[in-house]
Amino acid sequence: MLDAGAIAVLLGSFFLMIFLGAHISYAMIGASIFAFIYMGMPPIMVISQLVDGIDGFTFLAIPFFIFAGDIMAKGGISDRLVQLADAAVGWMRGGLAMVNCCDSLLFGGVSGSATADCASLGPIVIPMMEKNGYDKDFATAITMSSSVEGMLIPPSHNMIIYSMAAGGLSVSALFMAGIVPGVLLAIAFMIYCYIISVKRNYPKGTPFSVKNLLKAIWSSIWGVGTILIVLVGVVSGFFTATESAAVAVIYSVLVSIFVYKEMKWKELFPMMMNSIKTLAPILLLIAASGPFGYCIAYLNIPQMVVEGLLAVTQSKILLLLLINIIILLLGMILGMASIIVIVTPILVPILNAIDVSLIQFGMILILNCGIGLITPPVGGVLFVGSGISGISIEKLTKAVFPLLVVMFIVLMMLTYIPGLSLWLPSALGLI
Repeated sequence: MLDAGAIAVLLGSFFLMIFLGAHISYAMIGASIFAFIYMGMPPIMVISQLVDGIDGFTFLAIPFFIFAGDIMAKGGISDRLVQLADAAVGWMRGGLAMVNCCDSLLFGGVSGSATADCASLGPIVIPMMEKNGYDKDFATAITMSSSVEGMLIPPSHNMIIYSMAAGGLSVSALFMAGIVPGVLLAIAFMIYCYIISVKRNYPKGTPFSVKNLLKAIWSSIWGVGTILIVLVGVVSGFFTATESAAVAVIYSVLVSIFVYKEMKWKELFPMMMNSIKTLAPILLLIAASGPFGYCIAYLNIPQMVVEGLLAVTQSKILLLLLINIIILLLGMILGMASIIVIVTPILVPILNAIDVSLIQFGMILILNCGIGLITPPVGGVLFVGSGISGISIEKLTKAVFPLLVVMFIVLMMLTYIPGLSLWLPSALGLI
């Protein structure tokens, strides 16, 4: 139904609460309550919608993946991934910067979080790069930017959130769809690093050695095995995404304690509590999207958006560009999970109307939101990078701008070349 008054109450109260500083989850719940009351519907329905918002078996994968990432970050994996990347690409001009890109590709595949990637690897690689003659702002900028790779490389809890927000897409297909875009982004960053390193005369690393490479592979193979367990298990159908996440936790505990021996049993509980702190706002947001999404659907807001965008232009190329610009702007003021749960249900009808695969759009959305993580004023990874390096937000924003251009180029490639996202899941028979 179309009720201009209810729409005004819903969106007006939502943005007012955001402006007043309320957390977005509380703003969504509050706006839903006001809208329900205005429409004469019992407010108790908000509670049932909150429960329905997180009443899904697939959502159990999110806490498991977050916990596995925390364990692997503190169980000796980070150092070994740095050694592996250094042995593989560290010998080139600007090798340490490329090592940074490869680290994020590998570690991000374990943690699935750009913030965790930057917070875990930043204290290791930024001082290492600065000691070897790299400018500190460049070292921090490439650390922040490359951390976005991990959100595309499976396992990614953001893909699970998107899967549910889009109506229950195949998590296996989304996982596989992210591999080529993630690797493509890493390659783009490495090309940029090489160009800048030549221009600024950044140093080469240690000469290439097959022996060192094989040693690094052997040392890190246990950690990389977590990714293989998830990929092989999910794609083969042996595990569901949730089951693979639980197995990843058990595997990471055994590797960290018995193989690498850099973690003790008593450290598990504090890590679990830290994971819960990370998880709580995510699940609250997903729950809050239940009643808010119900109001959006009930009031036919998605249909209004479709009609409005199609009134502007019916060109698929221009519509996709316009959608990207809208998400980029939202990424500057909202968090990633917030954008996924709010924007996805609204945009699905128009994506269907212009025949864009929801699997492909998932990669576009995640990279787009990743760009938002390193842009002011609320970019979470930008603040993490500033905290680690001690460099001001203003200076980091200037340093990261060329890397934002690189990311935008890759974003446009994912937008207009569907095969980059769809080839692998299609080849594996997942779509």
